[in-house]
Amino acid sequence: MSSDIGSEKLKRTPLYSCHVELGGKIVPFAGWELPVQYSGVVAEHQAVRQQAGLFDVSHMGEIFVSGPEAEAAIDYLTCNDVKVLKDGKAQYSAIINESGGVVDDIIVYRYSRNFYLICVNASNADKDFAWFTSHNKFKAEFQNKSNDFGQIALQGPKAVEILSSFDGLADISSLPYFHFQNREILGCEVIVARTGYTGEDGYELFVPSAATVRLWKALLEAGSKFGLVPAGLGARDSLRLEASLPLHGHELGDDISAYESGLGWIVKLSKGDFIGREALSKQKANGIPRSLVGFYVDEPGIVRHGDKIFDLKGQEVGITTSGTKTPTVNVALGMALVKSDCSTEGTELTAEVRGRKLKVHVVKKPFYRRSVS
Repeated sequence: MSSDIGSEKLKRTPLYSCHVELGGKIVPFAGWELPVQYSGVVAEHQAVRQQAGLFDVSHMGEIFVSGPEAEAAIDYLTCNDVKVLKDGKAQYSAIINESGGVVDDIIVYRYSRNFYLICVNASNADKDFAWFTSHNKFKAEFQNKSNDFGQIALQGPKAVEILSSFDGLADISSLPYFHFQNREILGCEVIVARTGYTGEDGYELFVPSAATVRLWKALLEAGSKFGLVPAGLGARDSLRLEASLPLHGHELGDDISAYESGLGWIVKLSKGDFIGREALSKQKANGIPRSLVGFYVDEPGIVRHGDKIFDLKGQEVGITTSGTKTPTVNVALGMALVKSDCSTEGTELTAEVRGRKLKVHVVKKPFYRRSVS
């Protein structure tokens, strides 16, 4: 489904009618019509931190890779070492261009050495698929199956209890973090992954498109006694920012290297050749010119994406990639890409907000980390 808003043709997920019924405020996002909020961003954010929230992430893309050289193809096209994966394990990784920039951050799910699922970001699905196919020099086939799936994210400390309440899923709590299984839910096969983008425990459910509405409604009903609420893009963004999780087009981009973005922990130079390896090797040896930092705002005001960052001498040293006042931490904060000599924890800087300079200081990331019992 799609609609026209101005000159832009927007897509709709299988859950669009559900969002309208629930009173969701619909906005354009990455080429889709999606709910930014239902009851309110703060209430939805707090529900995810304290109980659970349900997100429509059906706009995300699903690309399947198969063939005798599927593993080799993915290893060449991504920066992490896919060879360490076992069946049923997922891996956070990134697609890198020749200059070391981040084409997209992704999650790779291994079914077998010859069969994988790659989850890509909404606005990048077509671009990523074209990148994979144009750089594929292996006996591997890439199939863009994004239209075949809906995707629902169940996130929060009550997520395990909610999903475990479904018939046949009493043991789902034993699924380890960053692992996945194909399970039957409500009579259809669903890919259940212990992953998420909120800083909380939870699951991401890849659902056949036709079954997405049925599962969404069943989850809301089952979760009602646990405090589960539908949550929109606003809470998703404030939750991921508190957890210092990067967003493509903000902390990640084709012109921002993986090391500058703070993704050095998934860059495995020792694994052998991959696209972007040469550029990243040089950068690691010579040092990075810019670094991604977290900051707190030290006086009234909110610093947002695109606001310039200056040192105390008045020299421009960077740009804000994300910023707001988040409900859990309850202070104005953000992330910024700054000159590396300004990235030390405690460094005092200023941010220009509508012509006014606000004092900020560099802090350790993440801003929020959930307690694990």
